[in-house]
Amino acid sequence: MLAYDQSRCILWTRCLPASSHRGTDLTPDDLAVRSFLVTGANSGIGRALVEALAARKARLVLACRSEERAAPVLEALRARDPGVEARVLAIDLADLGSVRSAAASFLATGDRLDVLVNNAGIAGTHALSADGFDLTYATNHIGPFLLTNLLLPRLLESAEGRVVNVASAAHRHTDHIDWTVLARRDTARRSAMADYAVTKLMNILHARELARRLVGTRVATYSLHPGAVASNIWRKVPQPLQGFIKLFMLSSDHGARTPLYCATAPELRGVSGRYYAHDAELAPSPLAQNDALAHELWEQTEQILT
Repeated sequence: MLAYDQSRCILWTRCLPASSHRGTDLTPDDLAVRSFLVTGANSGIGRALVEALAARKARLVLACRSEERAAPVLEALRARDPGVEARVLAIDLADLGSVRSAAASFLATGDRLDVLVNNAGIAGTHALSADGFDLTYATNHIGPFLLTNLLLPRLLESAEGRVVNVASAAHRHTDHIDWTVLARRDTARRSAMADYAVTKLMNILHARELARRLVGTRVATYSLHPGAVASNIWRKVPQPLQGFIKLFMLSSDHGARTPLYCATAPELRGVSGRYYAHDAELAPSPLAQNDALAHELWEQTEQILT
């Protein structure tokens, strides 16, 4: 029997009140000069986000593991918004070679990049990545960390660069980081919801430490809770639990509202390293505000990437 706590899964869907979603109403053409790269854009929150951005004429890169699955999304975007500038970038965030190749491919185009949205994620895995890391940690933290570092030179060229990490209120359900979870392994283990919570804490700490390192630049960082969304992130959670928890979850369109806010809201200019939920700044857990832990996470992750 897997060590999933169903009561916690449901709690995460109810932890925050609804809001007016200020700052995210569609304004035709207002993003026509800005370029966005969104990971996991072929389904769930990522797909809803690129659809909202396309409606505002943004330039889009759909960074997806499966080009085949991304193709229909690209076709739908073009059908709905003729003339939209959008393309697919093949990337498997759990494969560091793929991350490096995808970043090099993007940089080689010379295309501008204004906003990177680290959205792709997974939960409840029982596998190792191509590099021998636990698949949940590789997909949710290690890969996005590397991708962000590799694309940072292009973001620094933007007049207003942003890095948006899609985290989760689940981060509140962990009280420490066991650094052995970032070690390479010989055999896979089942990652439980506690592991997912740790990776979401890592997303917040990553944005916090990156903000500190980018002080004085024109790039800001944000992390957020999108709400508990019935998306493809839960695809590795076994049935019937997967179907059960999705009964209490939000739609992808609703889940895309806060990522859209962090990626585009003009009132967030000059603000960096903060955490958001329902279009409002919110204090994350005390552990997520620990600058020493954020720094240690950066150092630990850099070490395993060398």
